[in-house]
Amino acid sequence: KFNADAKVGSADIDEEEVRALFSLWNSALATGDSRIVASRYTKSPVLLPTVSDTPRTDFDSVKDYFDAFLLKQPQGEILDGNISIGDGWASDTGIY
Repeated sequence: KFNADAKVGSADIDEEEVRALFSLWNSALATGDSRIVASRYTKSPVLLPTVSDTPRTDFDSVKDYFDAFLLKQPQGEILDGNISIGDGWASDTGIY
């Protein structure tokens, strides 16, 4: 299941679980299905894509970006990542 709910909160998720979300996203890329990839994003996403000048801030715009990008058969790799966890949130930012 690609769009599984993540437990988010300082007591509910650890760094390993946050990093595992990247693997789920990467697996979604491998499907080649933009709907599956877009479903890996939050309900209020902020995607600043590398090959587009347009910020993507909802499901339809994220899906639209991946419609074209998935034709390149991308796979993600973490070059530098920084995991932060707070009360009710977690982020994994970096260079991918």
